Amino acid sequence: MKIHPVILSGGSGTRLWPVSRATYPKQLMALTSELTLLQETLRRVADDTRFAAPIVVCNDEHRFLVAEQARALGVTPAAILLEPVGRNTAPAIAAAAHILADRDPEAMMLMLPSDHYIAARDGFWEAVDRAARAAGRGALVTFGVTPNRPETGYGYIRRGEALDGCPGCFRVERFVEKPDLETAKAYLADGGYAWNSGIFLFGAARYLEELERLETEMLSATAKAVALAVRDLDFLRLDKDAFAAAPARSIDYAVMERTDGAAVVPLDVGWSDVGSWAALWETAEKDGNGNALVGDVLAEGVTNSY
Repeated sequence: MKIHPVILSGGSGTRLWPVSRATYPKQLMALTSELTLLQETLRRVADDTRFAAPIVVCNDEHRFLVAEQARALGVTPAAILLEPVGRNTAPAIAAAAHILADRDPEAMMLMLPSDHYIAARDGFWEAVDRAARAAGRGALVTFGVTPNRPETGYGYIRRGEALDGCPGCFRVERFVEKPDLETAKAYLADGGYAWNSGIFLFGAARYLEELERLETEMLSATAKAVALAVRDLDFLRLDKDAFAAAPARSIDYAVMERTDGAAVVPLDVGWSDVGSWAALWETAEKDGNGNALVGDVLAEGVTNSY
């Protein structure tokens, strides 16, 4: 059974300002390679033995840029869903889940932010394969990045007991908000904590089942937004009034922190959310002085800079 990637390409362009901005956010920019972060994400799920054609969710303002970047890569999305208003990640994922579950009640969906960096694609695929086994048994799986420093900018996941019959997959004991430095150091020393990557895998119908239990208003609003959606060229426009009625909540808050079915798969693949200039420097190739140089640069007496 192929997994359906759902790529979220929203965002307000506030990170990496002033290069990234509202009309041209970082996922549409080439920052870690010659490809944009969105294109790198599309290429990451281009293995047709594992993945079906992706669904991309974006806002109206970015629709032509998204479509053109996919075309330039030779990728034809199964759908490009246009959000009429931003309502955070849970409703966006719900809209895609309605579409997939209507087509195939057994459909598995892999939710990916469009602006992340992953160095080891094969390692990522292996983690997805492990997660798919657990998701096939009803788990809602998140990917926990193995930490290499006491980071205060990410939320954490406390790993619980191993899932029977699902090697490399564990129950989520709890989600933890962004810690202070001393707490982050304790998490790193403990070894049982991982960064919350914001990547998820679960059955589309299973996600909707949890929304029915936990977020009935969101489920109803997104179902109506999909039912009243209008085709526009290569795009599918969600109904504005219906979608705007959905509560604006993240998938973590709406579902993952409240479900009894949360599981986590460790992810050690050179991941970054490229959320700051320091994070971008970490992903870049550097010279002997630790400098990442892009373009026509003369670096005199400079070290560890981007």
